[in-house]
Amino acid sequence: MTTDELKVILDEIAAGRTAPAEAMERLASSGIDDLGFARLDTDRTRRTGMAEVIFAPGKTEEQLAAIVARCLERSDTVLVTRLPAERAAPLLEHHPQLIYNLAGRVLSTPPPPPSCPPVAVVSAGTSDQGVAEEAAAVLEHLGHPVDRVPDVGVAGIHRLFSVLERLRKAHVLVVAAGMEGALPSVVAGLVDRPVVAVPTSVGYGASFGGVAALLGMLNSCAAGIGVVNIDNGFGAATLVHRIAPGDGERS
Repeated sequence: MTTDELKVILDEIAAGRTAPAEAMERLASSGIDDLGFARLDTDRTRRTGMAEVIFAPGKTEEQLAAIVARCLERSDTVLVTRLPAERAAPLLEHHPQLIYNLAGRVLSTPPPPPSCPPVAVVSAGTSDQGVAEEAAAVLEHLGHPVDRVPDVGVAGIHRLFSVLERLRKAHVLVVAAGMEGALPSVVAGLVDRPVVAVPTSVGYGASFGGVAALLGMLNSCAAGIGVVNIDNGFGAATLVHRIAPGDGERS
């Protein structure tokens, strides 16, 4: 329920056109769009500044199609994460206005023109790029300009120094790394902006599917780092959005 819709109900109560009991019943059922198999949280934008996002794994093609169609019907905007290309194809066919980010596996409505400071999305290696691209695609959907800085891991640290001025111009930085997860610590020691660290599941056996990188980032000696879950580019992007809201309250 939007603020305007709530005001209408309150005005009706004040004018005596709606009984308090009836208003309570309307309020209790507001904010939920029941599709039978899913209950869409249509009030989330008002509460949190960001609409509900569709997590594709575990949903059937029919369920995805119905949810996407209802989101577009209600608000002309949609964001689907972890969506493989073969599952995106039929949705794009039915909704050609949508855009698909193959590397990030993100389907969304076109982003608004950005008018806020840039966010740097930094990845340690090419193998981390999928997670970084998920973060970048979500950030763009939320109205943030993104400066993508790939493949600057500590194994060739001179690559990082060559882009240092770009990193220092960013408002916030998202840094994705696997293996030992050292890159966010290095970056945070060189910039004066918040760093959101994303451990990735990239690495050999002792990386334990990203646990080694996660623990390394949690134990960073550099200040100003927040750490999200393994491979959670989406979580990094939404954290950045709450730190530095994008243009136009995108949802």
